[in-house]
Amino acid sequence: MANMKPFRCIRPGKEVASQVAALPYDVYNRQEAKAVVEKNPLSFLAIDRAETQFGDDMDLHDPAVYTKAKEMLEQWLERGTFLEDSRECYYVYELTMDGRSQTGIVGCASVDDYVSGVIRKHENTREDKEQDRICHVDVTGAHTGPIFLAYRSDPELNGLVGQVCSQECLYDFTAEDKVRHRVWQVTDKDLVAGISRCFGRIPSLYIADGHHRAASAVKVGLKRRAENPGYTGEEAFNSFLSVVFPDDQLMIMPYNRVVKDLNGLDKEAFLERVSQSFSVEKRGKEACQPDTPRHVGMYLDGEWYELSAKAGICPNDPVKGLDVSILQDALLAPVLGIQDPRTDARIQFVGGIRGLGELERLVDTGQGAVAFSMYPTSIQELFAVADAGLLMPPKSTWFEPKLRSGLFIHRL
Repeated sequence: MANMKPFRCIRPGKEVASQVAALPYDVYNRQEAKAVVEKNPLSFLAIDRAETQFGDDMDLHDPAVYTKAKEMLEQWLERGTFLEDSRECYYVYELTMDGRSQTGIVGCASVDDYVSGVIRKHENTREDKEQDRICHVDVTGAHTGPIFLAYRSDPELNGLVGQVCSQECLYDFTAEDKVRHRVWQVTDKDLVAGISRCFGRIPSLYIADGHHRAASAVKVGLKRRAENPGYTGEEAFNSFLSVVFPDDQLMIMPYNRVVKDLNGLDKEAFLERVSQSFSVEKRGKEACQPDTPRHVGMYLDGEWYELSAKAGICPNDPVKGLDVSILQDALLAPVLGIQDPRTDARIQFVGGIRGLGELERLVDTGQGAVAFSMYPTSIQELFAVADAGLLMPPKSTWFEPKLRSGLFIHRL
């Protein structure tokens, strides 16, 4: 059963919360992060991406970068930009985008739950990406970016969250991307005990977003256990910062694909090959966003097509039956030669938040030869893959809205 603990939070003062709150560190490239921090020095990116405090010639992974992040975290605490709670508590975090809200509980998930599989994964991680966050967490001595977890909706837990949300909130601001953020602090002992009790009967939690942050946090926890052989299990390094949402409030957007060339085929030969596995319907200038599974939109040579997967290529398997897998196995690999989408430079992944216009732009400007708009993977499909102990293909899910970093920090 899941173990989700209250914690002593480091958080921004109420008057600066909207300035501090930042999108996750990995949403930006180096120059984008630097531009954000130059515009807003209070952005948490200044700490999450501390290379922004150095010249462009500084190695991103130089030890001085992580030391600078630690120094800045302590400085922001000393000057009152950040406050530290005197007692352990939960927080409730609501994000509202385009009129749709999702409300999660902020607490600390268990390293042991991750190791034992109570916290379930659906993606592989890359060691190089892990190493950066391992260094950041270990040197700063803090989890600075929450892991986005999901659980199967629980009526009692949802009711407790509703009680919290009926009270006055701690933060309430709307970010530049029009997402509204509201936060409540849960200090009532009965509510804290009730939330803990509810989690104690939830059999599994699922990583929705933040696989690399989770893996890194766990590896730092295991490292500190090795350094402290007398650990009791109650130390802060035995858990990691998370926000946990009920599954019925979450929205997954499609993760679309663009391929640079047609693998040596001309347009007619390519369409002929595609038609072996898909029924092909020409849509002309009408953009095609699939509204049912087993359908894919395709943009080629200034025109849209709707592809419908033929019955023989739709296996009854939690991974191979995903729309992204069907496209990969029946078209991208055999027709376009994309054998490993994790490493092939010919394929580009475009988050659904950027819209179909971005696919058209990439193809029309010659940055791609063909684009595919996907039907989004469902949260139930994600759960089924994770429950089976399997892994999804890369770039299968795009969650919106994104959690902000800097609103909650967990000191190890």
